[in-house]
Amino acid sequence: MTSDTAPAPLSQNLPYKRIMLKMSGEVLMGEGEFGLDPATVNRVADDIKAVVDQGIEVCVVVGAGNIFRGVSGAASGMDRTTADYMGMLGIVINALALQNALEHAGVQTRVQSGIRMDSICEPYIRRKAMRHMEKGRVVIFAAGTGNPYFTSDTAGALRASEMDCDAIFKGSKVDGIYSDDPAKNPEAKRYDKLSFMDVLTRDLKVMDATAISLARENNIPIIVFSVKEPGNFAKVARGEGHFTIVTN
Repeated sequence: MTSDTAPAPLSQNLPYKRIMLKMSGEVLMGEGEFGLDPATVNRVADDIKAVVDQGIEVCVVVGAGNIFRGVSGAASGMDRTTADYMGMLGIVINALALQNALEHAGVQTRVQSGIRMDSICEPYIRRKAMRHMEKGRVVIFAAGTGNPYFTSDTAGALRASEMDCDAIFKGSKVDGIYSDDPAKNPEAKRYDKLSFMDVLTRDLKVMDATAISLARENNIPIIVFSVKEPGNFAKVARGEGHFTIVTN
């Protein structure tokens, strides 16, 4: 584990001081079909470090789609509550993997879990999490909200609201929100800017409706960008490159 260091000074030109990075678990698979790809996890950690080095405070919520989806388990006949708890444990695995990669990259981190598991991480405590970020540490929120029936999208929007984040950065496979799947429809239009109501009424698959509503109520913009492109997170955090912003 690296020693504590003071946070980097914040550039006056940066549009955001504190941000939430929300990623799906599938991002950590790389080109695989399941599980974790160490090279991809390390690359994501390097991208997060580049943002921290700019002086921006970062917290992270990652899903568990690369390991287990509660909704898929329930669709297969499993009890929904049990399936969701299994998904939360998958999120903890991803959080620990990301923590390990970040600390190897020289970034101080803390994992906080919505379900108590004191042997491996801290319980979620809002004031403690905020203090960690003020000290320049990346806080990774694991186990979702700690409750079944809530997705990791909702956990990301909830923690972003609680942490007073300036924006939610939704790491996607594509460089923004499109009118259709650009992989299937080359005529799909990429939007530069949308309102929360646009996303809800057009049923654009950005985040689930609960997460969108939380962000809307707390006036936290959502920036959708490609997390698969190395170095893109830092670029978009500076307001550069291709992305879609969702605001009020």
